[in-house]
Amino acid sequence: MKRTILLLATLFSLVSLQAADDTRIAAVRAADDERVAATLKADRTRLNAIFSDDLRYAHSTGAVDTKASYMDALVTGRTKYHVIEYSERNITVPAPGIAVLSGRVRMKTTSATGETDATFSFLSVFREEKGQWRFLAWQSCRLTPPAPAAK
Repeated sequence: MKRTILLLATLFSLVSLQAADDTRIAAVRAADDERVAATLKADRTRLNAIFSDDLRYAHSTGAVDTKASYMDALVTGRTKYHVIEYSERNITVPAPGIAVLSGRVRMKTTSATGETDATFSFLSVFREEKGQWRFLAWQSCRLTPPAPAAK
């Protein structure tokens, strides 16, 4: 009987942990969707709400922005995102209050260096701050398009 109760308690705990993870992952996905929407709109209020004050945005070029410099580039139009489209987005919650996203994303942008339409591999971090998931870090690498098929 004790063994059955222990087994049931363990199973209940595992189901509860999975449900909590599913809830956190859904909340992080919604926060990232809001980040993408705010970035495409270059909406200062929305960007300020979703970006962590500690944001570190490392572009595929090696340039690094803070919250202030990245928001300024977006809001003034120096950098304009036309498309942010995931082909793969994985979300894990490896520790309480930390979420890691990874995958592939197509981004089309216009900036002082010209127009870019490319696919990137990325790693992104969200941190729970005062009950809200906020965008903390980004690092990306431009992927080389596949070579054309030989004829």
